[in-house]
Amino acid sequence: MASKVIYFTINGRPEQAEFTSDCPAQDVKDLFRAAAEAGPNDILKMYNTCDSLINISPSLPVNEPQARYRLEVLAAEYDTKLLGPELAVALGFDLSLMEKRLQNLERTILTEAWATPSLISEIKNQVELFQHKLETVEHLSWLGLFKEVPEGRQKPSPFYHKRALRKPQEECELMREKFLQMSSLEVSEEVREYLKTPSFDICIIYSGFLGLTSAFCIEQEVLQNFLYEVYRHYNNIPFHNFKHCFCVTQMMYGLICLTGLKNTIDSIELLIMLTSAVCHDLDHTGYNNAYQINARTELALRYNDISPLENHHCAVAFEILEKPENNIFRHLTTEQYKRVREGIINCILATDMARHNDILNKFKGILDQFDLQNKEHKDVLMKIMIKVSDISNEARPMDVAEPWLDCLLQEFFNQSDMEKLKGLPVTPFMDRDKVSKPSSQTGFIRFVLLPLFTQLAKLFPCLEQHIIDPVQKALNYYSDMEAALEKEKPNWSEKTEAPGENSPANESKEAEGTLRPAATTN
Repeated sequence: MASKVIYFTINGRPEQAEFTSDCPAQDVKDLFRAAAEAGPNDILKMYNTCDSLINISPSLPVNEPQARYRLEVLAAEYDTKLLGPELAVALGFDLSLMEKRLQNLERTILTEAWATPSLISEIKNQVELFQHKLETVEHLSWLGLFKEVPEGRQKPSPFYHKRALRKPQEECELMREKFLQMSSLEVSEEVREYLKTPSFDICIIYSGFLGLTSAFCIEQEVLQNFLYEVYRHYNNIPFHNFKHCFCVTQMMYGLICLTGLKNTIDSIELLIMLTSAVCHDLDHTGYNNAYQINARTELALRYNDISPLENHHCAVAFEILEKPENNIFRHLTTEQYKRVREGIINCILATDMARHNDILNKFKGILDQFDLQNKEHKDVLMKIMIKVSDISNEARPMDVAEPWLDCLLQEFFNQSDMEKLKGLPVTPFMDRDKVSKPSSQTGFIRFVLLPLFTQLAKLFPCLEQHIIDPVQKALNYYSDMEAALEKEKPNWSEKTEAPGENSPANESKEAEGTLRPAATTN
């Protein structure tokens, strides 16, 4: 039997389907469902040129390319296991119910006025675009800045925070076995020297490099238990995870060695700085202090809106240390423990960027008469050291630093998306719709990184080649990227106008151009 060809559009995209008249009805529906990239439970509707609903079946009347039918997916499939019931509650409204009410209103107006007012069309477009944003997180990656976003409906994807936040027990046990094997390895002198540079097992740093295990009678098994519990309490999030903890600790070790502090300050200060670096982001959930406070989370209520995250990181650290099998401080004297606890709390609280200017100004004020024998001076220096270590990614090679920026952007964009969904104030530097990656990055380097790094380099000039020069290169890199993006704007505007002013594909392209700086802000 001869085939028939049906011409239609889906989301403004021209398509055609070919089948025979004796083709089973379900096969015909599956054919159109595949063209629409719809799920098995999605509802398809076909309209003719008069906007009348027609049946999708083998008897579908043949048409011409100039008189294409219009195929629509009016009800999307939502996987509650992926998105989670919490999200629907958090939204405060039902998108499907809103869509039905809008359709009823549209039909009423069409009956009375024979035309859809522009206001109703605009509302409908906004609902569709909002639904599209909920269904896909592909736009979270800045790597697709210039790529052609495929036309058509994107398949639903879960927000990353709806995946398991805690590590599975099996994963933790496997990591523990590998960790115990690595702890017994001998480290060459070449590796030891490499670890001192910003350009890498934390257990080795404690024991063989700084001599802390012998100085404070820390048993190897207890140290291993402590570090394993630390690993277990860092969550599965893109940036503030255990790998970030490792990088910050390695940078802290490098700074201690490069500045000569290893030989000029007491071992107890070294213990404070290293342990603070290890514990500084424990149980971070990927949402900063502003979100905690605005969303009135349990942490914000518990800590009265005062550095909720940093207070929580400290509390988790000392909860881990409360267990004798994890307590690397159990052989300290009472006075030593008080000094260590005070120092760790002060260092971790210093990583709250809300305290940044106060700490930096205090450091500037003591630079001219800085004295390593002065406890107050040393306490400020330790805060500066952990702050530099915490936001030191741009001091690393670009092929290391830039992937970390991508991870941070995922957390930032996820937070701003959730702020919009919950009706909370949107953190400006996380808003994908208002921030561009290169301009924000250059601003972060100019106004946060360089002023901080420069002051530390004034005290220790040897650091200039290790942290100032690489950051200056990073600034040049992002400045060049910013200039290139400015040149591309005219061409980019032409590309984004092609699919249609309010199409989901266009919205996704616009979203990819809104990116954010590498500040590890809380």
